[in-house]
Amino acid sequence: MSKLEGRTLFVTGASRGIGRAIALRAARDGANIILASKTTREIAKLPGTIHDAATEIEAAGGQALACKCDVRDEEQIAAAVTAGVERFGGIDILVNNASAISLSGTLETPLKMYDRMFDVNARGSYACAQLCLPHLLKSDHAHVLNISPPLNFHPKWFAGFAAYTLAKYAMSVWVLGMSAEFAERGVAFNALWPRTTIDTAAVRNLLGGEPMARRSRKPSIMADAAHAIFVRDPRSCTGNFFLDDEVLTEEGVTDLGEYAVDPSQELQGDLFL
Repeated sequence: MSKLEGRTLFVTGASRGIGRAIALRAARDGANIILASKTTREIAKLPGTIHDAATEIEAAGGQALACKCDVRDEEQIAAAVTAGVERFGGIDILVNNASAISLSGTLETPLKMYDRMFDVNARGSYACAQLCLPHLLKSDHAHVLNISPPLNFHPKWFAGFAAYTLAKYAMSVWVLGMSAEFAERGVAFNALWPRTTIDTAAVRNLLGGEPMARRSRKPSIMADAAHAIFVRDPRSCTGNFFLDDEVLTEEGVTDLGEYAVDPSQELQGDLFL
């Protein structure tokens, strides 16, 4: 058997970027993927839909279920969980990837954007964990992975964008707390963050455009690192704040050049590192 063959992943924000890449990497093992994302129609600046991703996953060797799901709505999450369990029989792995970002100061952050970041990042990841846990607890190989940074309370990470930092750190606090809470029950909770910027819609549309994208790595580095975490024993691999390149180094990968979008460019370090 392939390492994730027959395992079922519930992936949020799976229509593009890191979420889609993680789903595709698992699909190559023959995994089942519940695509929980709200994008059903392609938008010019946001290419890709859950239906496109589902087609790609099945072509890669996995099974896919596309579920229109806004993680701000617990009823939509519950419906996606129910549909996934009915289709595949359970859930083994949850990937909390969906995220909202605004690198803006206190006076420049509208409360509507503040609410969106906390509803998607903090509340959404909590709700997904809560609703998936009854099924994860039945799995013999249960992992929860939050795409969130290591906790560092130096003021420089708050000075210019405190609302985003706190909303994102909430996802990491869930790892800290839930890994301890469920340590004896066999569900692993870990966080994964990139060493460099990753070529995603957020980078292209909000954080520097094409020049920044060229200095970034491909989403596949996060996907390969996530896969390496998923195949580890959940009882011994929990409560960690992983960085993508460190995970791959532990796996014996010595050349990360293949992940660069443009190898001629100097890589841009990511936020929070």
